[in-house]
Amino acid sequence: MASEPNEHIAESLLKRAHSPETASTIFREKVKQRPLLLRPTSPDPNLNARSKRQYERLQKAKKQCKSNKPKPLSAKQKRALSVHEIPKEQQKYAIYEPLHRMWCGYMREILGLSEGKRNHVDANSVGPVLVSADYHGALVEVVRSRCSSRVGGKGIVVKDTKFTFEIVTVKDELKIMPKEHAVFRFEVPFERKEEGSEVPKPLVFEIHGGQFEARAPDRANRNFRQHFDPDL
Repeated sequence: MASEPNEHIAESLLKRAHSPETASTIFREKVKQRPLLLRPTSPDPNLNARSKRQYERLQKAKKQCKSNKPKPLSAKQKRALSVHEIPKEQQKYAIYEPLHRMWCGYMREILGLSEGKRNHVDANSVGPVLVSADYHGALVEVVRSRCSSRVGGKGIVVKDTKFTFEIVTVKDELKIMPKEHAVFRFEVPFERKEEGSEVPKPLVFEIHGGQFEARAPDRANRNFRQHFDPDL
């Protein structure tokens, strides 16, 4: 004698809360006859020639899209390729002398000295200008530093990083000067107006490297504050 089929657990649970007729109706409509929604699958390219051609075109387009968008180099790859390093044959002082002359004209322009409007400046007015200025091409000299061996180092700035000035000296040497706990001096000469006319003495500035510990584009939004650095 065949045993009676076991009652579905969902139906038995429904009978606890509803009458047998209501429980059977709910079980039939919500469980047994509930439609099963399936996501349509892509046709098998091995069974259909047209689908196979479409699949191959799609894969080819994906590969071409990836090949047209090269990935940027990582920091490790940049160091291995020496992307940001100056080659030895370009570490010549004479190469950067025209850059220094251009920089002097740039500084005269942003300080308002190029048109002869004034021949002197003060810290309150030019402080924010100096902080946000670009120092690539500046002829700087270390006048104070915690490290005595760095004092007297002088050269043209060829790279202004967040924490250092990289300079090329007259002896065609590339030196890295940390900004922290150091004071740099540079001069901005006046432009000669006429032949034989007397040229005023150049303006001499001293900047604290600790206030310049940021990339050149990021310094434009920083506030200039006058303070005495007790570490120097």
